Amino acid sequence: MKISFHGADRDVTGSCHLIEAAGKKILVDCGMFQGGATERAENKMDFGFDPDSIDVLVLTHAHLDHCGRIPLLVKRGFRGEIVCTGPTRELSRLVMLDSARLQEEDTHRPMRKARRWEPHGPAEQPLYDVQDAMKALDRFGRLVTVGSTIELVPNVTATFYEAGHILGSTSVLIESKENGSTKRILMSGDLGDPGRSLLNDYAPPAAADAVVMETTYGDRDHKDFNESVEEFYEAIAQIRARGGNIVVPTFALERAQELLFYLKTGIAQNKIPPDLQIFVDSPMAISATDIARNSPDFFRPNIAELLKSGDDPFAPPHLRFTKLSRDSMEINNIKGGALILAGSGMATGGRVLHHLRHNLARPECGVIFVGFASVGTLARKIIDGAKVVQVLEDEVPVRASVHTINGFSGHAGRKSLIAWRAKVNAPKTFLVHGEVAAMQAIAPALPGQPTMPAIGDAAEI
Repeated sequence: MKISFHGADRDVTGSCHLIEAAGKKILVDCGMFQGGATERAENKMDFGFDPDSIDVLVLTHAHLDHCGRIPLLVKRGFRGEIVCTGPTRELSRLVMLDSARLQEEDTHRPMRKARRWEPHGPAEQPLYDVQDAMKALDRFGRLVTVGSTIELVPNVTATFYEAGHILGSTSVLIESKENGSTKRILMSGDLGDPGRSLLNDYAPPAAADAVVMETTYGDRDHKDFNESVEEFYEAIAQIRARGGNIVVPTFALERAQELLFYLKTGIAQNKIPPDLQIFVDSPMAISATDIARNSPDFFRPNIAELLKSGDDPFAPPHLRFTKLSRDSMEINNIKGGALILAGSGMATGGRVLHHLRHNLARPECGVIFVGFASVGTLARKIIDGAKVVQVLEDEVPVRASVHTINGFSGHAGRKSLIAWRAKVNAPKTFLVHGEVAAMQAIAPALPGQPTMPAIGDAAEI
């Protein structure tokens, strides 16, 4: 068994790992690089392998940095089967189509107003379009459940374990029997912190020959989650008291649903003003919420029971879903008392950019970040204290209050990562999906003499 690394290596986006076993090639994830110009250029590069040679793609979950280049993979020749859970398939459909649509819109906008950073050139061609994304959806095949084992190809099986990251997310144990020996490699996917209200805790297998694990927060722990929820409530109350709007850049998958759950809880506990107008201004988040409502068995038993009984845990009072563009634009007429959940979470695109443009310069307003922001993204620039940022075509001063609440992260913190790895008896560890500083910080606390592969590196298992 051999593994090679083609994304999210010494970086936090673009997850893509190739396993060669029993004469077959199995790809685990095929995500998009996210960030600035460097990452956009990386997306266009060769994968480092022939897409036509891949027999099966195992998808751990539906975030863009794990599924976002699947349409490009298909466009360049992949004709194999994609295997994942049911919610991952449905959410991936939203993510890939949304990505394709945004790329098409950017390309077909003839010349962006005052295209200052590229005044002489036309808009870039998209990696793929909606038709490419639709073709990628045709490659989705068997659906799996947590705890199930299937044969991917002859003599190679995959067993799926709860990852606790987003709806439908899994870690995957790939086992190969070849020449009388058995080799097993565990792919962590992205891991969530245990003890959250909606999803079950992660549950890895007991043993493997090697572990490939994410390290997004390998250098730090999150704030206590309950304290983070209270901090979220306090930030909302402070901004509401000033009379401004509250903009929450939100990942559509899981984070939006979790925030809706806590907004409903906070209003019920009188910790949030009951007259707060709540907008979910993200077609993808709206559709993801519908998928969540229809996937009760992937939640904790108490949440599943609420969903099955019709007591919607994702429906706080005064909630409005704004699916249409004209409804989204009408929010800009509201000068105070609105909480706007809009994508993207790293403020790299989507409707949140318009809300930031309208509210970021207003001192009575506030922006609440509740997730990880990669270096180079607009969210990270604001978090790091930029006084002026470019939003769409405008230079916008940052006068609104900025609140960063890391406890809501969907990724496991340092202690949880260490605890997850400690559950698996394995002699080798490969660290991926993290910045170098995070990998270096966690490596001494892990067994298996961890290594930090770079893109293109390969190892025998």
